[in-house]
Amino acid sequence: MGDLVLGVDVGTTATKAVAYSADGADHGHGEAPHRLEEPEPGAAVQDPEALYEAVGDAVRDAVAGLDPARVAAISFSATMHGLLATDASGDPLGPLITWADSRAGDVARELRRRRDGRDALALHRRTGTPVHPMSPLVKLAWLRRERPSLLAAAHTWGGIKEFVLARATGARVTDTSCASATGLLDVATGIWDAEALEIAGIDAGRLGELVAPTAVVGRLRERDWGLPAGVPVVAGGADGPLANLGVGAVRPGVAACSIGTSGALRVTVERPAVDPRGRVFCYDLADGRWVVGGAITNGGLVLDWAHETLGRDVDTLLAAAADVPAGADGLLALPHLLPERAPYWDAGGAGALVGLHRRHGPGHVTRALLEGVCLQLRLVLDALREAGLAVHEVRATGGFARSALWRRLLTDALDLPVGFPVVDQGSAFGAALLGMQGVGLLAPGPDALVDAAERIPIAETLLPGGDAAVHAARLPVFEQVHDLLEDVDL
Repeated sequence: MGDLVLGVDVGTTATKAVAYSADGADHGHGEAPHRLEEPEPGAAVQDPEALYEAVGDAVRDAVAGLDPARVAAISFSATMHGLLATDASGDPLGPLITWADSRAGDVARELRRRRDGRDALALHRRTGTPVHPMSPLVKLAWLRRERPSLLAAAHTWGGIKEFVLARATGARVTDTSCASATGLLDVATGIWDAEALEIAGIDAGRLGELVAPTAVVGRLRERDWGLPAGVPVVAGGADGPLANLGVGAVRPGVAACSIGTSGALRVTVERPAVDPRGRVFCYDLADGRWVVGGAITNGGLVLDWAHETLGRDVDTLLAAAADVPAGADGLLALPHLLPERAPYWDAGGAGALVGLHRRHGPGHVTRALLEGVCLQLRLVLDALREAGLAVHEVRATGGFARSALWRRLLTDALDLPVGFPVVDQGSAFGAALLGMQGVGLLAPGPDALVDAAERIPIAETLLPGGDAAVHAARLPVFEQVHDLLEDVDL
């Protein structure tokens, strides 16, 4: 058997493949970008065929300099909450509806209003997934109303990982980690939820067979990935939970924070639950571990917007923002360029720049946006604490970590030590660890996963500085602005 496992992470803007050994060393990597399309207001969709091609491109690059015999398995991570209809042959019946698609907003609001939201909160508690347009459950309920012919025509419903696994191996399966983020699975029992299926208008037979994230689901039959046919394929899991595993945030009190296109803050727990107010999610990791936390929609995409709107490249904007003092010289940004998620899950409201004066320039706007992202994550942290989960340390990963300014802003806004692991692709490494356990390179059971994850060294740890007090003072104002604008419809 080989000594490497390919961890493949199918993200929102790119697919990344890394050949890992058990110590987290990178022996070869590849990356292939893909597009997020917005063909109509609220839509955020992707071409599943293009995503499958991106997987092949990334894998080929990752193994280009390797002896194929060293690859013991390939294991997958994927962005959560995607929804894709396929026919009986496994071919797509339309685009992948991504987590960022907000067209089901009205349906989400109606579900949350039922009996003053008590039914929606009970559903959230059972499934671990907030009743929000990101949720495949809510998307299916929207399709039931708006696209009934598609709902009826679909042979199978799943996400992008289910599609990739089926194409690559022929297996029609759904791992319990990705399933736990659909709003259709009872996270405590590990079976599909009857009420959720009724709301969605489908039965369990139109969903993949549930398998463990460490399950070998088949053998690679794809001959165009630079690997021999027959390599074992492990199901893997959802990108959020796997990021916790991949950065070693697997013990109580240690949170994982990731900021890519979107962002999230999560802690690992040994019993599935959400808080009484329904402010956090709960998704399956593997082997009796779950992650509890909150995802924010607006992460790195605020920089993309600033680049497009202000007409300056990202490096120039970051440099200008670094010259602006904490608090952006009185400018506060509510960075909700897309409908925001945690901790309110209201799917409404809009972004805002508050306190704007003539003295403010591109650097002020950029800094205010970045501070707004970090303050939103601080609200998630506070929701975790209110749910009874202590957090005393954070491990962070994602594209934002390339910016010294953004690393400092996050550390001060959270007012906690933040460590940056040497593994910068946490979800891919998390998938690889599951793959190692699936084929026997790691011993079975959660302890072996935890021990392997915690061996990842930390490249840098930042401690909160003097600006932490500035951000703490602005947090109540940030919440107040959100509350004032929540119901504003311009």
